[in-house]
Amino acid sequence: MDYFKRIQCAIEFIELNLREDLNITEVASQACFSAFHFQRVFQAISGFTVQQYIRRRRLSEAAARLKQSSQKVLDIAIEYQYNSQEAFTRAFEKSFGITPGKYRDSDIELPGQSKINFLDYQKNTKGDLDMKKPVMRQLETIKIIGHEYKTNLNNEQHYKEIPGFYDHFGANEYFMCIPNKIAPGMSYGIACRFEDDGAFSFVVGEAVGKESKELAEGFIYMEIPAGKYAEFDASGSNGRVQDVRDFIYGTWLPNSNFERREGPDFEITDVMNSSFPDHLSIKVYIPIE
Repeated sequence: MDYFKRIQCAIEFIELNLREDLNITEVASQACFSAFHFQRVFQAISGFTVQQYIRRRRLSEAAARLKQSSQKVLDIAIEYQYNSQEAFTRAFEKSFGITPGKYRDSDIELPGQSKINFLDYQKNTKGDLDMKKPVMRQLETIKIIGHEYKTNLNNEQHYKEIPGFYDHFGANEYFMCIPNKIAPGMSYGIACRFEDDGAFSFVVGEAVGKESKELAEGFIYMEIPAGKYAEFDASGSNGRVQDVRDFIYGTWLPNSNFERREGPDFEITDVMNSSFPDHLSIKVYIPIE
């Protein structure tokens, strides 16, 4: 079953359980994905997060219930997983610009969130960004020492924060804290330690010849596993990497014959051949099978 059909299975599960406490791991399992990968693919394809979709659907169904029944606002709020009428009212007004009570007494039609059909997204996938086809690489284990930063997929927080991680790493000359470097000038950015809630670590560092037992504060040693990787050329102006990653997870991977393997994905910047921020010489690697 392809990515779009798998995600649609998760959508059907969400629809059946809108009035229940939805666990993202259980939702993702309907699509046979890990929770983190499900959220990343869903967001890359649709443009909004799983949590945003669930919240919009609940509020839209609650709005319909307000007009179609005489249920108390509090009862509707609790039915759609809000702990109080106040919390429901705040969310409703933020989303629709009107309180539940005023909406019930009005003739306004709200622009609610209808149920998504992910098969429609399959017909309208994004362009190829003038990209070359990825090169398939069989890589050996890569030993890394780097500084660990924390970020999150939600609201595309990672895209906002990752450029700052690189700036922080360089401004503090953290590259001077890495022993046994084997490829100076080649900077690694590694997404790893994925959590079900969308949180993950982004490690900025360099490849080393061996593990070091004594590391500076905030630094970790890690290994990028050996295996098959799809290599994408993301060279260009600062910000292109974001477009390339969205293309990978929102278009290329769902329409390819590959599955993403477990483990980190990463990017390598050729610092010596880059001019910041006008042109970065950078490649992105995704573990596949």
